[in-house]
Amino acid sequence: MPPPPDVTAVAATLRRAGCVFAEDEARLLIDAGRTPGDLADSVRRRAAGEPLEHVLGWTEFRGLRIHVAPGVFVPRRRSEFLVDRAVALAVPGAVVVDLCCGSGALGAAVAAAVAEVELHAADLDPAAVQCARRNLAALGGHVYEGDLYDALPAGLRGRVHLLLANVPYVPTSDLALLPADAREHEARIALDGGADGLDVLRRVAVAAGRWLAPGGHLLVESSEQQADGIAACFDRSGLAPQVVHSDDDFATVVVGTAPR
Repeated sequence: MPPPPDVTAVAATLRRAGCVFAEDEARLLIDAGRTPGDLADSVRRRAAGEPLEHVLGWTEFRGLRIHVAPGVFVPRRRSEFLVDRAVALAVPGAVVVDLCCGSGALGAAVAAAVAEVELHAADLDPAAVQCARRNLAALGGHVYEGDLYDALPAGLRGRVHLLLANVPYVPTSDLALLPADAREHEARIALDGGADGLDVLRRVAVAAGRWLAPGGHLLVESSEQQADGIAACFDRSGLAPQVVHSDDDFATVVVGTAPR
């Protein structure tokens, strides 16, 4: 029987590649490696710069293990603040829609925290849709492939209590400033928000009123610098805006509420 993998040796390889949390990552890779060959391949991929979450095939998000495949946007820890805000606004049985859902992490986290929600999710990226279907199946979620609202069943119009839309909001000119693991390993359509970062958001906001139930809420994540512009966009679209920050999570969320 071969000797057990050496955490110190694996960590040293990762550290040389620039991994800041080399020991923690080494333990995760060792735990996930079914064979020495699997482990060697995982270490090679991680040392080459592939996101740890893609190498493992999962990430932890608000207490859930979320499946992520290569190329799919990895949910950020700061997005847990958006989920917290959504859960605070939710009622049992709420209709929840996760637009630009990626892996489906936001919708999954809300459904896990709120009783009996009716959960729907949509994304344009086929790889993301496959991940979301895997993550939402046990929660009874429905996942659709398509462009924003075009993907959703018409029967949801006017019924949505919580519309989560973690849309791409990085200005195109800032994409080159992103960390290499995001820039090189996540789909550009999950990151690029256009010239000012708000192209997709405007499309979501202008049509939100047709899908939200009376008093329903649209929640989006934003940079702190973009928040006022998003609030103004919500206001023009007939939604009452509120900007909320979390210093602990380094997160900003803008909530737009439909009239009753």
